[in-house]
Amino acid sequence: MSPPSRRLQTKPVITCLKTFLISYSLIFWFTGVILLAVGVWGKVSLEAYFSLSSEENTNAPYVLIGTGATIVIFGLFGCFATCRGSPWMLKLYAMFLTLVFLAELVAGISGFIFRHEIKAKLGDAYKKAVMSYNSTDSSSIAVDAIQRTLHCCGVNNYTDWNDTQYFKDKGIPASCCEDNTKCSPETLKDLDKAKKEVYKVGCFKQVTHVMESNLGIIAGISFGIAFFQLIGIFLSCCLSRYITNNQYEMV
Repeated sequence: MSPPSRRLQTKPVITCLKTFLISYSLIFWFTGVILLAVGVWGKVSLEAYFSLSSEENTNAPYVLIGTGATIVIFGLFGCFATCRGSPWMLKLYAMFLTLVFLAELVAGISGFIFRHEIKAKLGDAYKKAVMSYNSTDSSSIAVDAIQRTLHCCGVNNYTDWNDTQYFKDKGIPASCCEDNTKCSPETLKDLDKAKKEVYKVGCFKQVTHVMESNLGIIAGISFGIAFFQLIGIFLSCCLSRYITNNQYEMV
């Protein structure tokens, strides 16, 4: 049996580590809530962008929601494992934090590397949505929502509508109008007249600006949370080691 003085030195360290790890787990749990909220916000607010074309849909909001929910659950598990002082639970918690760290790091790096490809695909999807616009299907509704929300018209500008079948039948969509009370059907069928009443800025530039701004925020949060895992991994491993050593010393 180890001298009592050594055990007395170990116990305050364990108490200190438990306090830090519980505090960390609560913060970790809160970051899960943030990711969950960002995922729900992305699903609700950016749905129009994601639904431009069925083949270009993304599961990013669902990934954030799933990741956030998982972090919330394991954050609570971390608090429970710390309070119980179970070495195997703490090791399991450390393994989970390691997996989250690696997954978020890979996702963040991949998003940064392929950001231009994502932007190009978004541009192609928007052009297809404009060319096939009929005002009733999901992609057309998304185009209308984007034009109204971002105060833009067409892909590069309002003249893009001139090449569509919809323009030949009904003119420029009413969602391009700066003031609907001034946009008559006759005005929307004439590019020269419509020029004075519709938004001049193209939607592709506006959409990519919004997407890049939001992706930057999401990437920043993801990288911050990813490196935050390292603290939890260190605390979990240290606490597990000290508890195991303390139990061995008492035998």
